[in-house]
Amino acid sequence: MSIDKLSGKTAIVTGGSRGIGLATARALVTAGAEVILTSRSQEAAEAAAETIGAGAVGFGAHVADEDAARRCIDFALATYGSIDILINNAGTNPAFGRLVDQDKARFAKTFDVNVWAPILWTKLAVEAWMGEHGGAIVNTASIGGFLHEAGLGFYNASKATIVHLTEQLALELGPRVRVNAVAPGVVRTQLARALWEEHEAEVAGATAMARIGEPDDIGAAIVFLVSEAASWVTGTTLVVDGGQLLGDAGRFRPSAVAPADRRSTT
Repeated sequence: MSIDKLSGKTAIVTGGSRGIGLATARALVTAGAEVILTSRSQEAAEAAAETIGAGAVGFGAHVADEDAARRCIDFALATYGSIDILINNAGTNPAFGRLVDQDKARFAKTFDVNVWAPILWTKLAVEAWMGEHGGAIVNTASIGGFLHEAGLGFYNASKATIVHLTEQLALELGPRVRVNAVAPGVVRTQLARALWEEHEAEVAGATAMARIGEPDDIGAAIVFLVSEAASWVTGTTLVVDGGQLLGDAGRFRPSAVAPADRRSTT
């Protein structure tokens, strides 16, 4: 099976009404899968699915609500007869500032949505289908999970946890279930708006690929990870960041290197 052939597969994408989730749902449908995308409200989920068209349906389910998650799993099985792909994409970031200045409510919300929910949906999908029939799971992490950034301590800690849990789940659920993650850099989404909106040119200039990411960049990577082209890939976190983790690319561009600083290679 090539990466553009997911026909006969059923996928669930949490947090699928906008941004990376919506782009991923669209990419999966384009590759042939039937997709259930979730959002907190049924209206938002249905509206998002309508932008994709045939092959996508919306299901209202707050990602950290176990009863709602079970209803979505049951709906998938009743409607399509399988759950072959699970994309744990929903995320939140209600906290900004030093860790010692945060409260427990912000901590709980961050880790309920970003960490507990992927475990919950994985558990339910495995119990209902994947444990016996196999499947592929992708968690949305972030390059923040590999960094220390002022003001983003809770969020980055939750994404570092996702990287670890992806590896743990790959060991626990293999060989029938593959579990991987993507770690996006700065992508043009609502959640990341504060990181790019007022200074996109600056962020792009510091990125090796000279632009910020688009949701479709991440969706394409996820389609690869759930396809048979990645059948021997599990427990890995695929960084999709245009080279942002490499550091400030602007310092390496020809215009930034004075002639006197250039070294001959001969």
